[in-house]
Amino acid sequence: MTEHGKLDAHHRATVEKIYGHPMNHNIQWHDVLSLLKNVGTVVEEHDGRHKVTLGSETQIFDTPRHHDIDEQQVIDLRRMLKSAGIGPETT
Repeated sequence: MTEHGKLDAHHRATVEKIYGHPMNHNIQWHDVLSLLKNVGTVVEEHDGRHKVTLGSETQIFDTPRHHDIDEQQVIDLRRMLKSAGIGPETT
């Protein structure tokens, strides 16, 4: 796992979008996937889903039909990142 302080500018921007208020509805899946691969373990399942392990938590994410993630995915990502100690103030 990459040290949180070593997130590049692109990953830091993605973290800030995930934690943004009001909720940002323009967070692209490929940006999220890149961030998750950098801070955790991502395994693409045969059905197109992604099994993400971050810290002690594992979550299955469906690949969005469009480029952007949905509101529930933002909520789930916030929870996972927070649990792993990753937030806008730590980037």
